[in-house]
Amino acid sequence: MTHDGLAGLRLALSRLDLRRLGVAVSGGSDSLGLLYLVHGHFGGRILAVTVNHRLRPDAASEALHVARICERLGVPHTVLEWQAWDGRGNLQDQARRNRYALIADWAREQDIGAVALGHTLDDQAETVLMRLARASGVDGLSGMRAEFVAHGTRFLRPLLNVSRDDLRDELRARNVRWVDDPSNQDEDFERVRARKAMAALASLGIDSATLSRVATQLGEARRALSVVAADWVEKQAKIIGGDVVLDRTALNALPAELSRRILSGALRWVASEPYPPRSEPLSELMAAIRREIDKPRVTLHGCLVSITDMTVRIGREPAAVEDTRTPTDAMWDGRWCMTGPHAHDLEIRALGEAVKHCPDWRATKLPRATLLASPSVWRGETLIAAPHAGHSGGWEAKTGDKSDFAAYLISH
Repeated sequence: MTHDGLAGLRLALSRLDLRRLGVAVSGGSDSLGLLYLVHGHFGGRILAVTVNHRLRPDAASEALHVARICERLGVPHTVLEWQAWDGRGNLQDQARRNRYALIADWAREQDIGAVALGHTLDDQAETVLMRLARASGVDGLSGMRAEFVAHGTRFLRPLLNVSRDDLRDELRARNVRWVDDPSNQDEDFERVRARKAMAALASLGIDSATLSRVATQLGEARRALSVVAADWVEKQAKIIGGDVVLDRTALNALPAELSRRILSGALRWVASEPYPPRSEPLSELMAAIRREIDKPRVTLHGCLVSITDMTVRIGREPAAVEDTRTPTDAMWDGRWCMTGPHAHDLEIRALGEAVKHCPDWRATKLPRATLLASPSVWRGETLIAAPHAGHSGGWEAKTGDKSDFAAYLISH
């Protein structure tokens, strides 16, 4: 392993003050290398998890291979299975989203402070190359973050400065066999094409290390922009009924990159989405906000954006949460917590058209669309409480304030 990569990894691990650390291990060289290196530092404080997507016949045997390695190391190991794909949509995207959701649930159940992922310097370079092909901006070209939060769980990428070859050398030295996923040779996948293109670009000096340095430099620019955006939010934004309300004139006075960052962040924060909206519809939204209003209401990224002469209001799209249900002591829609007389036969749902049963809803001065998407307490088909619609029933609904949103812009 190169000196710089190893030194950076040791520094990253030394800064982790965690009682328990999770490690996501697929059986490939990257995640197995991570397992061994993290085990050398944390020892008995780590737990491993493997997600079997049930998409390849060898997946079960690969999970068993990981289990045997973990047993030799004395590391508790769990296999999680994903069975939700219906054959429609983007398989890789759905698998990634569900993998993070499954791992996050596992981490909470195991009281794990963070989960380490095996993304390497090579993965970072491939990510930058793919995003370059999409004409991505600062955020996209800054690559993968070393740390992020998804589904309420902290994820770490301590290997972003360590190459795949170095990890394989480490495993060979330990006489550890890894699994080669055959899909890594399938050029139907964009990442595989990017990986193969790297070899042709190397003669121009565009290699993994170079692209990784570009990502690091743009990551610093992204952080600076995020701090400026967060400062603007603290001064100009309001959170009303869980909606982000922005001063339209002040927003339009910002440079395009800052207003894009604030709008994208607001859409993600309101919808609890780990990924930003696509650039084209976001640009269309920005254009609608800047010109004379011809689209006073826009749906985007699971949100409803309402544009007036004075404000831009970003709230949850009612249709996006109409089937979302959780127990009253759990977080609803990724950001709402209810306090009140909890009971096992109660659940949180969107208020929806039951707003008509709340005679004082107009007195709240909240838009009807905001109330339709607001959390309410139900027992079966009986509405028990709708705090935002003037029917508290002893319940209160809480979500983040503008300081939380500002902090989100910096951390996401």
